[in-house]
Amino acid sequence: MEFTTKVNITKSSWTIHPCERMLFVGSCFAENIGKRFHEEKFNTDINPYGVMYNPASILHTVERFCEESENKPDKAFLTLGTNHVYILNETGEIVDNCMKKSQKLFTEKVLSTDECYNYLRKAVMRLMSKNRDIRIIVTVSPIRYRKYGYHESQLSKATLLLAADRLSKEEHVDYFPAYEIVNDELRDYRFYKEDMLHPSDQAVEYIWERFAEIYFGDDTNKFLNEWKPIKEALNHKPFNPEGDEYKRFIAEAKNKYDLLVKKWGINK
Repeated sequence: MEFTTKVNITKSSWTIHPCERMLFVGSCFAENIGKRFHEEKFNTDINPYGVMYNPASILHTVERFCEESENKPDKAFLTLGTNHVYILNETGEIVDNCMKKSQKLFTEKVLSTDECYNYLRKAVMRLMSKNRDIRIIVTVSPIRYRKYGYHESQLSKATLLLAADRLSKEEHVDYFPAYEIVNDELRDYRFYKEDMLHPSDQAVEYIWERFAEIYFGDDTNKFLNEWKPIKEALNHKPFNPEGDEYKRFIAEAKNKYDLLVKKWGINK
């Protein structure tokens, strides 16, 4: 007997390798997943210019990152939060952050599916100009936007889902169903934080596990299995940090970590 409607996800034709350089751009959900990769010693750049919620702002970050950064990501993770944007009346440009200025200075606009797709496709093309072999994963954040009203939030997500689906037909782009996993598999408020809007740490961990099933190959799983006991040892909170036993314990853990660095080429 099954008690959930599990989302079927096809195994990816390509894999994410250990310690690869990864760029995460988008909503706070991108930060949650990016942090998880960082903890597992991937070489991560996570929202280098702040959290970005809409496709236009995601494009702005990608353009700026490609201009200013010498890093060439192997994989990029784009998470869409909303299709609502704010235009500065003085310039007619979409802003990424209203900087707590008066609402009167801005006009709110709702992007169409075509507009969302076009911004995202430009971001993909810019990333590919930086690294022709890059692989890009696009997701829609499961976080609802209460300030728009729940019906309008659903309409916004629907627009993003349509744009993401269209984008996933492009070369080097995959769609990962984080939105569907939370809303179909984890259809229970116990998987949300106290605000009842953001996924809980347990939900993020479950999404990480589903993601690993699809994108991690044998080499990555081997590395993570070797890193796990070392990570747990380094994060251990001793009763007596000045005791000789703990000092020997942590010295051994650091020695194992140094060996892991040499073996896998980890960025300390």
